[in-house]
Amino acid sequence: MPIITLTTDFGEKDHFVGGVKGAIYNELDSVRIVDISHSISPFHLTEAAYIIQNAYKSFPAGTIHIIGIDSGLTPENDHLAVLLDGHYFICANNGIISMLTSEIKPEKIVQINIHDRINSNFPVLDVFVKVACHIARGGTLEVIGKNITKIKELTGIRPVVNPEGNLIIGNVIYIDNYGNVVCNITRGLFDKIGKGRPFKIMARTASFSEVYNNYSDAINFELPAEKREEDGKKLALWNSGGYLELAIYKSNPATVGSASSLFGLEYWDTITVNFE
Repeated sequence: MPIITLTTDFGEKDHFVGGVKGAIYNELDSVRIVDISHSISPFHLTEAAYIIQNAYKSFPAGTIHIIGIDSGLTPENDHLAVLLDGHYFICANNGIISMLTSEIKPEKIVQINIHDRINSNFPVLDVFVKVACHIARGGTLEVIGKNITKIKELTGIRPVVNPEGNLIIGNVIYIDNYGNVVCNITRGLFDKIGKGRPFKIMARTASFSEVYNNYSDAINFELPAEKREEDGKKLALWNSGGYLELAIYKSNPATVGSASSLFGLEYWDTITVNFE
């Protein structure tokens, strides 16, 4: 049974998500629909790319991923169907695919050209659903689009390394439900530039000289519970996606605060790593 995932900035209040699911079932009832997220900040491509990049690999090869972010059809924002890493992605050509393909080359990209056969003012429901169900039935990409090799690139989204090789300048790309702050510095880049040297991570007034592999690694469980530094402890770690994350142990943004609120960090703020 084919799987179609949905990632949008539609939210849960309106009818849009339900309408898209209904349209899929109307086209193809033998399909499983999985919601990745509908809480992407409006038109926030970097946030969407981070979530999709860390979610899609958990699905089996051949899964079809509909991305409903900034999907309006314009002369500068056409529509794509992409075969990447054994998965299909249907989205607008707004740069989001360039953030997913920085390390993996797409196997095939087509510019969707079925719009003249569809009366549409809601592309995700009308166009993306048609394409997804076509692929789910075993159809080829060439039937719904023309092959292209060049897509829109988003620049300035990757960290910068200084010429001396002792400084990485990154940026906040995501703040999760716990208020943890994720930046675009990956473990691979950190290890490549750092070469095992001591370092200091700076994020406004917060600094870190150690990066953990798990949240609990920051806690000394050999101490009695009453003597441990737990709630409110700041830490840096490599998250499950391999990105540098700044966190507060067992944070709660609504009560005790979070890394975002306590460190004063927001989207695209600078985080630096200085190597000695």
